[in-house]
Amino acid sequence: MSLTEKPEPLPSAVMSDAVLDTLVPSFPAGAVDELRSQVHGPVYTAGDDGMAAEVATWNVAIQHTPAVAVGATCAEDVAAAVSWAVAHDLRVAVQATGHGPVSNAAGSLMITTRRMQGTSIDPDRRVARVEAGVKWKKVLEAAADHGLTGLCGSTSDVGVVGYTLGGGMGSLGRRFGFAADHVQAVEIVTADGRLRRASADSEPELFWAVRGGKGNFGIVTAIEIDLVPVGSLYAGGIFFTADDAPALLHRFRQWAPTLPEEVGTSIAIMRMPPLEELPPPLRGQTVVHLRYAYSGTDHAEAEKLLSPMKIAGTIVMGYVGPIRTDEMDSIHMDPVDPMPAWEKGLLLGELPAEAVDALLAAAGPQVEIPIIMAEIRLMGGALARPPKVPNAVAGRSGAFAVEVVGPAIPELAHVVPMIGKGVLGALAPWRAPETMVNFLGEVTGPEEVAAAYLPETIERLRAIKAQLDPAGVFSFGYAI
Repeated sequence: MSLTEKPEPLPSAVMSDAVLDTLVPSFPAGAVDELRSQVHGPVYTAGDDGMAAEVATWNVAIQHTPAVAVGATCAEDVAAAVSWAVAHDLRVAVQATGHGPVSNAAGSLMITTRRMQGTSIDPDRRVARVEAGVKWKKVLEAAADHGLTGLCGSTSDVGVVGYTLGGGMGSLGRRFGFAADHVQAVEIVTADGRLRRASADSEPELFWAVRGGKGNFGIVTAIEIDLVPVGSLYAGGIFFTADDAPALLHRFRQWAPTLPEEVGTSIAIMRMPPLEELPPPLRGQTVVHLRYAYSGTDHAEAEKLLSPMKIAGTIVMGYVGPIRTDEMDSIHMDPVDPMPAWEKGLLLGELPAEAVDALLAAAGPQVEIPIIMAEIRLMGGALARPPKVPNAVAGRSGAFAVEVVGPAIPELAHVVPMIGKGVLGALAPWRAPETMVNFLGEVTGPEEVAAAYLPETIERLRAIKAQLDPAGVFSFGYAI
């Protein structure tokens, strides 16, 4: 099949466990021993001691039940596992940290990559090579010693590879663009078991697709990314009283678009849990959290730019000031410990007063709903511009990103998604034509994933998928 032909729809990324179990073929006795002889890492089958720990997720709302799990230690392990899975008619799933809110990879061969921790920094070229299991924290700490940093998101506890392949939008995005825009090369095992190197000069179609087409074309074993020359920030977060939410959100929608590209910012309505580890002013309270990051060198200017928001409400607590780039977690203060989470987002083409009123009516402090966070994040700047080397990232049409997060506990399993989707639905009149893949959260299947992209982008992605993976070996997660 050529790259211009449109393939038939692939199997759904979201199926019931019962349906998936019927799709899992049996394999002959001794086959797993053969696999064990081909890889360096551990191999588990369903029911083995250690299987549950091997495939455990950070987002504990998801519990994977693969037929086989391989703890890969290197690219050769990944290639051997993929080849074995294809030979035994098993589909392949992959997991690094388990942050992604994806469906159960039931009946699969799951490759876990957390043991692949190779990281190297070339300060002269401003490039980092990172293996599949590495979290952003390790890269930020290594780069900071050279006055450099990577384009990390709201937390450094997530994996570099998965975050980047889904686009990657962090505090420095308005100045430098999406993380995927700064990928120099990927090393990837495709469905034929080959380890390939894709870059602008080698396998350019695959290189275009994998940057934004997250997980559809193979398993990325290592990635080379640009580092940017930012050694410190003027950044942090401020918590305001919930009563000031209308004033703060309306001020934010007017203030944020006036900011220079050196500033990244978001504002969130937060319903804080009554946890002892939280400061007393936040414990069990609903607050408004302003996040701010200025990557320029003029700290007086940074404070001047921030001042209109500081006087828009009553401050409960917070800090905005000089920080190192490996301290960026202090901006969003995302949780680190594993937790059950449901999340979903969309992008807005504009944020008029009516949109803010709609969000406040659906998720404001006065509403009794089990939503932990409803965030508005400023986009634009370099996020709206095409990269030097084109890629498949969706989202450049967005002016703002909106994300909602709720607890994915059994008692609220049906309530939280319904309410969360209702909050986003209230903003539908202002929705942008694209959605960042990393903001999709829970999906109903490939058609919802496809709708995140512009029509011409998804058509090209599906054609490449049909050429490289016609049997749908990689059809978990955000499958197209």
